[in-house]
Amino acid sequence: MRYKAEEHLPHRQQGEGPMKTRLVSMSFAALLLLCSAVSFAGEFEDGLAAYNRGDYKTALAMFTKAANKGDALEQHAQIMLGLLYRSGQGVKQDDNQAVSWYRKAADQGNAVAQTLLGQAYREGRGVPQDDNQAVSWYRSAANKGDATAQSNLGYLYYEGRGVPRDYKQAESWFRKAADQGYASAQFNLGAMYTNGRGVPQDYKQAESWFRKAADQGYARAQNNLGYLYSEGRGVPQDFIEAVLWHLKAADQGYATAQYNLGLMYANGQGVAQDYSQAASWYRKAAEQGEASAQYNLGLMYFYGQGVTQDYVEAHRWFNISLAYSTDKEVRDSAIKNRDLVAKKMTPVQIAEAQKRAKEWKKK
Repeated sequence: MRYKAEEHLPHRQQGEGPMKTRLVSMSFAALLLLCSAVSFAGEFEDGLAAYNRGDYKTALAMFTKAANKGDALEQHAQIMLGLLYRSGQGVKQDDNQAVSWYRKAADQGNAVAQTLLGQAYREGRGVPQDDNQAVSWYRSAANKGDATAQSNLGYLYYEGRGVPRDYKQAESWFRKAADQGYASAQFNLGAMYTNGRGVPQDYKQAESWFRKAADQGYARAQNNLGYLYSEGRGVPQDFIEAVLWHLKAADQGYATAQYNLGLMYANGQGVAQDYSQAASWYRKAAEQGEASAQYNLGLMYFYGQGVTQDYVEAHRWFNISLAYSTDKEVRDSAIKNRDLVAKKMTPVQIAEAQKRAKEWKKK
């Protein structure tokens, strides 16, 4: 099996084929960090203190008072109320109320609130799903320099959602956010240089942008940097470096990196060959729905490598990989090996394997 690099552009804040989406939301932690740069007093400060100690009901009460005072802190309080309603902390979860509070601050020109309102339209949470509205709100915030909005607007241009598809515009907005140190946008630029969309294909540039994001702990970029080292693209081939970067991402629970690490243990590249370790990493990725890892785990059960030979488990994992894989090579191999192992099984064993596959759920 091949090593995998993720080329999916994440819309927010997983080698793989062209770009998956995740929506970027301003986390409480990020907003609290933003707020900490300003000296606060009164109800808003009390609300932040209550939130930090996990007293969300008091935080809700304090932010509600601060959100209607008409002072400089009003918009911050409105955003915090929106986030509390979105997450259901201290109050019944209510996307409509979250949007209502975002809008109060967004209408006053607050870039963070505009980004959150754009996200609500993009997701269809609290408002009808509307990419055109998402673009409008993201653009308002992006023009104010909000890096999250710039990155998300770039994603919409990349996908052609709410705007005509335009890779040059996507690259431009990603770069604005990346230049501010926004890891998701740095990863996106690296992915664009990898596949040559909107920019000339350039693995050295891809490596540079992936490294910027990887150094911030961004798992997708860590995995892709490991992939570049394993393939010798943009950097000298170095399996030991590849293992180190894949491990950083794998330890964060990133399934593609866990699969890649399993493959390196199976092949003995950058590490001593160890089928037990390979099976362990494949299992971590397989349980998250990584189809190639599911297939490889099936092979290990088939041959008894790193695990006790078990035809029922082999058949099970081949079947599960078929349900998750869109890769023709993986699917064809899974069918071939499932049918091969079935010849060594009794009807009762086959029924048990099918039952286990049907009952399996992604973690």
